[in-house]
Amino acid sequence: GYFVPYEREVTELLEAENTLLVEVECPDEERKVGKRLITGVFSHWDGIDPETNPGGIWLPVELHQSGPVRLGHVRCHTEAVSDGFAQLRFWAPLDSALPAEATLRWTISPLNFAGETQHVEQRRRLAQGQQELSGFLKLRDPRLWWTHDLGAPNLYTISLDVLLNGQLSDHHSFTFGIRRFELRNWIPHLNGVRFLAKGNNYPPGDVRIAVMTREDYDRDLLLARECHMNLLRVHAHVEHPAFYEAANAQGVLLWQDMPLQWLYEPAVLPEARRQTREMVRLLYNHPSVAIWCMHNEAVFIEDTGDESPRARWRTYASALGYNWNRSVLDTQLAQLAREEDPWRPVVRSSGELEIPGIREGTDSHAYFGWYASYGPLVLAERVMRRFPNNGRFVTEFGAQSFPNVESCLRFMHPDIRKLDAELLRKRYSFQPDILANWVDWRAAQSLGELVQMTQDYQIFINRYYIDRLRVAKYQPTGGIVPFMFHDSNPAVAWSIIDYWRVPKRSYHAMALSFSPQYVCAIFEPRRYRVGEPLPLALYAMNDAQHAVAGAQFDAWLRDAAGNELAHTQRTLNLAADCLAFEVERLRFTPRYAGRYTLTLALRGANCATVEHSYTIEVEV
Repeated sequence: GYFVPYEREVTELLEAENTLLVEVECPDEERKVGKRLITGVFSHWDGIDPETNPGGIWLPVELHQSGPVRLGHVRCHTEAVSDGFAQLRFWAPLDSALPAEATLRWTISPLNFAGETQHVEQRRRLAQGQQELSGFLKLRDPRLWWTHDLGAPNLYTISLDVLLNGQLSDHHSFTFGIRRFELRNWIPHLNGVRFLAKGNNYPPGDVRIAVMTREDYDRDLLLARECHMNLLRVHAHVEHPAFYEAANAQGVLLWQDMPLQWLYEPAVLPEARRQTREMVRLLYNHPSVAIWCMHNEAVFIEDTGDESPRARWRTYASALGYNWNRSVLDTQLAQLAREEDPWRPVVRSSGELEIPGIREGTDSHAYFGWYASYGPLVLAERVMRRFPNNGRFVTEFGAQSFPNVESCLRFMHPDIRKLDAELLRKRYSFQPDILANWVDWRAAQSLGELVQMTQDYQIFINRYYIDRLRVAKYQPTGGIVPFMFHDSNPAVAWSIIDYWRVPKRSYHAMALSFSPQYVCAIFEPRRYRVGEPLPLALYAMNDAQHAVAGAQFDAWLRDAAGNELAHTQRTLNLAADCLAFEVERLRFTPRYAGRYTLTLALRGANCATVEHSYTIEVEV
């Protein structure tokens, strides 16, 4: 597997000078709907240049020397927490060259806060060969790990020394956070505190993740935090180890996908089982890792840009009917993950819609307003009303947009008349015909206009979903995770931040939509007729764990000339972590055709400042 550390005993092979010869193979998948390699998005995806081969050794090669006892990857779990103590359960795999009495010397030290360093010693009898020790550690005065919006991400360094006759045989240390995470009917709770998960899909930091550094990940995580995100979905891959350390330190939760994307051959099952076990054990200690997911979209998809009737029918059939990948592969992997880690939630496959009377479903993907296989946004309104559980935890929605002009100029011609749309389609993820269903992008007169109109549509789509899901907070929505955060290579894609980490306008719009205190308007996204009554439902909400008193709310309705048609003002008291509530319902009957603007504003002490506008198109 590409992410599993490969180890081999070389004691008997070493000489004074040695040459290490390694053969690495990462062949192209010839049959995209029957893949054999477990590489996730690196082998088959619409967000990476298909001509890029990411294969190679991507972490340092190390020679590790130990005494007679060699330690493996030690794992810890928060078993119980009280005001004064935390009980940790540990598993310590090791390989002993001989039967022996060993001392396990534990050191538990605060990593990012001031506190007491604690020591524990245990005596164990070791057999010869490979074995796994387990037991408990008791920690005094524990500091809990929180997401950045709920508290401080307190971390410890846990070190284990194995001693034989007082001599160090081997040493292992790792970062750990004391926390309890649960999904209760898809509503997340951290250390018993309920909260709304708001985040995004995180693809590979770079198509060649070897080039990524801790500083790069710290920058990305800071961008996520500044966008009011508390969760990132590691989209169908396992990321560089530095990413998980950065998420631990910055207090961002992770939904961790197994690197399985769309369909695979049945022959992959034994290797998928092995790698699932390895993934869970490899990432086990990270407090940021909250959820395991076994597969992304286990349905028939060869090319997301192919919307032919045949391709759509095959996708529908695999989504609604029997599917070996979902029913056998993913079911077995989910059971295996639960056996390895009974405490974290496990999702069988991402994007399983609930079908009442047939299956319960998992999280949802909603591409109404982008893919024709889903349909227009008006259909989304009906689906949400008819099947509300499909809004419990939504982990994909969005639309493509061009990056800012300065970034576009790095990989496309500045003259829009010479824009090579076919090259952008083949190499840079662009879906020109799908975009044309919603935006007349070919009518753009300049690159700047093209960027403007596509980012406008992306902002509209993202806010449409975020508004409705925030209004449904806890009834039933527990998580809002658009697609996607950034580009892994230069692209015209669903990202809100481009490959060079330049935020699009859609990043700033999403930061506003994810504000802890927020106001929004809900009405059908369509054109209205002159004389047609239009109800405008205005909502307010607070995701913070503190109450907000005396916030000022304003709403203005203006016509195309900017004339004020209505203005309403309220003083709001927002309870901590309150559900969305209706502040006002404006009833507007347009008398003339044109574009009307509804502007909402919220401000106050200890309250986010929010101001944004909605357009209402009226025709004769």
